[in-house]
Amino acid sequence: MHIRRLIPSIACALIAGVATVPALAQDSYPDRPVKVMVALPAGGSADMIARVVSQKLAAELGQPFVVENRAGASGQIGLPAVARAPADGYTLTVSPASFLTTNKSIFKTLPYDPQADFIPITKLVNQPMVLVVKDKQKFPSVAAVVAAAKAEPGKLTYASSGDGSPQHLAALMFETRTQARMLHVPYKGGAPAINDTLAGNVDMLFAVLPEALPHIHSGKLHALGMLSPQRSPVLSGTPTMVESGFADLNLSAWVGLLAPARTPPAVIDKLNRAVHGILASDIKTRLGESGMEVAPTTPQQLQQTIADEIKLHAELVKAAGLTPQ
Repeated sequence: MHIRRLIPSIACALIAGVATVPALAQDSYPDRPVKVMVALPAGGSADMIARVVSQKLAAELGQPFVVENRAGASGQIGLPAVARAPADGYTLTVSPASFLTTNKSIFKTLPYDPQADFIPITKLVNQPMVLVVKDKQKFPSVAAVVAAAKAEPGKLTYASSGDGSPQHLAALMFETRTQARMLHVPYKGGAPAINDTLAGNVDMLFAVLPEALPHIHSGKLHALGMLSPQRSPVLSGTPTMVESGFADLNLSAWVGLLAPARTPPAVIDKLNRAVHGILASDIKTRLGESGMEVAPTTPQQLQQTIADEIKLHAELVKAAGLTPQ
């Protein structure tokens, strides 16, 4: 009889113990350094936000968050390494949107599944896109670029940080909307794309604003038009594409924080809350001055954004007549 009475009590105790596992995991995480993979070279905007947020997370959570750059093949080297890592919260990735959305349409096959292999933690920032040129006498306006591209289709060159990157997608959108044709010159990241534009080796770049802003302020690059509904507060003298006479040319290059699929929900929740607090601090002003807009989300919101943009970008790539590689 005593044994029978004990069984419900033991069962309740076991259930209570199981219920506390996520809380315990959340309380103890992290208890060792965390790797933050960026599948791009150092120096670009995704790398910059990764380092800023990692530094703040280390201070907030008491363990190092170490950024590791593993660039190449439009994310197809770095992201698979994250997907294969243990789902314990000790390997994360800060990724540009394109590696999770556009790559599905640009490439026939990928060594990772953007939706099945990762769990979103939060979006970090939105980044406006801006068309920049080195030679402002040759290209004084967006209209001048369109006229030159139509006069000699395929001759004008534009740089990007790789196939399927935000820069590439912005150019595809530009070509589709204006019926102009240009030559794509892909690089391994935003920094080398900017450098060759500065050197005059390519005619233009549809740049992520934070990467181009210092060179615009220094006068080394000339901003022609923003691919956003409104002018940027840090570049108020540059018109939007709509103001330049070209409608339906809006694109934001967001950056997000993700973990391998099946990472414990308690860990995802702890990281989400920590990052939300960081993005609401004085870092918001600092990032704003660099051309970034903080944009924290729930994991579910970012998951939906990825799903929606995979469909949208597939339509854009198809309209541009681009054949998957």
